[in-house]
Amino acid sequence: MDAYDYIIVGAGSAGCPVARALSDDPQNKVLLLEAGPHADRFWVNTPAGMAKLYFHKTLNWNYHTEPMEKLKGRRMYWPRGKLLGGSSSINGMVLIRGHRADFDSWRDLGNPGWGYDDVLPHFRAMEHFERRADQWRGQGGPLWVSDPVKKEVSSFDFIEAAARLGHARLEDMSGAEHDGVGFMQHTIKGGRRHSAFTAFVKPVLGRPNLTVLTGAQVTRVVFDGRMATGVEVIEGGRRRTILAAREVILSGGALNTPQVLMLSGVGPGAELQRHGIAPVLVSPGVGQNLQDHFYMHTGWRATPGSSYNANLSGLRKYWEGFRYLMTRRGYLALGSSQVAAFVKSHPDQPIADLQISFRPMTFQYFPDGTVRVEKQPGMGVSVYQLRPHTVGQVTLASADPMEKMRAAPNFLTHAGDVAAVISGIRQIRQIMGTEPIRSRVVAEEVPGPGVKTDEDIYRFMETTGNSAHHQAGTARMGRDDMAVVDERLRVRGLERLRVVDASVMPHLTSGNTNAPSIMIGVKGGAMIAEDAMPRRPISG
Repeated sequence: MDAYDYIIVGAGSAGCPVARALSDDPQNKVLLLEAGPHADRFWVNTPAGMAKLYFHKTLNWNYHTEPMEKLKGRRMYWPRGKLLGGSSSINGMVLIRGHRADFDSWRDLGNPGWGYDDVLPHFRAMEHFERRADQWRGQGGPLWVSDPVKKEVSSFDFIEAAARLGHARLEDMSGAEHDGVGFMQHTIKGGRRHSAFTAFVKPVLGRPNLTVLTGAQVTRVVFDGRMATGVEVIEGGRRRTILAAREVILSGGALNTPQVLMLSGVGPGAELQRHGIAPVLVSPGVGQNLQDHFYMHTGWRATPGSSYNANLSGLRKYWEGFRYLMTRRGYLALGSSQVAAFVKSHPDQPIADLQISFRPMTFQYFPDGTVRVEKQPGMGVSVYQLRPHTVGQVTLASADPMEKMRAAPNFLTHAGDVAAVISGIRQIRQIMGTEPIRSRVVAEEVPGPGVKTDEDIYRFMETTGNSAHHQAGTARMGRDDMAVVDERLRVRGLERLRVVDASVMPHLTSGNTNAPSIMIGVKGGAMIAEDAMPRRPISG
């Protein structure tokens, strides 16, 4: 029977840095398991290829939520990466750490070592910010962070319009200040996506003590009493058990990790009983506290020269493709959005609770999974609420590990969330109606001028609201009865089992969640190495 010191379940944003950290010690025998395939593909490596991956049948888990009452019974589509690098291999590559207050709140909720001053060294150590290194930013780390290779004039105009409305100009929103408006940064190196796998694992694939196994879906954690001893996997249609002499680390993300825990007998008692799963530990918080950023999009018809739609449609797209192949520059080398504005939904908010994102292009998704850039010039502006009051749940559909979990985010069930998003739509209109960006607007197409009142906007939210795909919190850390892990990310009540991914977040961060997820992997890997459990005798 195969045996390793550490088994990491999930080669995503957090799992890859954990594998890197633990394999740094040549005495550790490390196994990194991934349910999906390898990530070295053209459209994965090409930043603009994210549109090709949104509905991909093999590189994506293609999840859907349960029908939601407040969204007219809609089931929302939730893409998640199913390949080496996880969602960092299919996402928009935006790097935003979050506000200092996010992490200080984690600390104050009973998690010492997770305040901003505690996590900042890990943020700095994990990155190579190509522009500079200072007290806030790092150079020399594995993860490449870059500015957009091409900044559109309309993006500068959007920043200027927001600044004229009183929003601070930000030179770096992962630096000293977070709230304000400025250009985003992306995990792109030399015009290619720099995923967690590319950054942390690919450079060390030659290590004899590191094994990366793809096409291996974990069905459950194996226990001896309350001690994790290994995992059961299905690989090539064959089921087998792999043993861990030291620890099992779950890094499947906020949807897959609670599913594996419950399939393993760790979760709410009623949920385990409902599916006939013998309990190893009744842990009522598993799958609870599901949080996500509710997302709204607006679309604006633009003047010529205000959008790069024309460069990605018709015959020009072939020139852009050739240009990218030759130089790794141009529009195919850009991330999902160019500009972010962190603003308050109400003056009483202590810090910004809305993120507005601007992109000088527009596109359409079609039911068959294709994505098409619009031919006419357009600008897209979106908003999502950063600190939702609403929480949901992840539950099991059955005891069959090959059946997808069920997710109920319960969007729009809290009046404060609804009011904040309505404010966000109105602030988008305010910015787009302010010079100099105003002169680039031909017409508001989505939601359109007919959507005026708060009630109108709410109906628009019901029918078109989506997810920013920032799921978190389903195995949160803390000290209360609903906490699943402690501040060292050890599953409370069990031995030799940890969770290291976005599911441990007590609450969402203020911005895109990929950077904090990678940081959790970096910090988690360091903690596991520090704690270094003695090897358990293996027999089998």
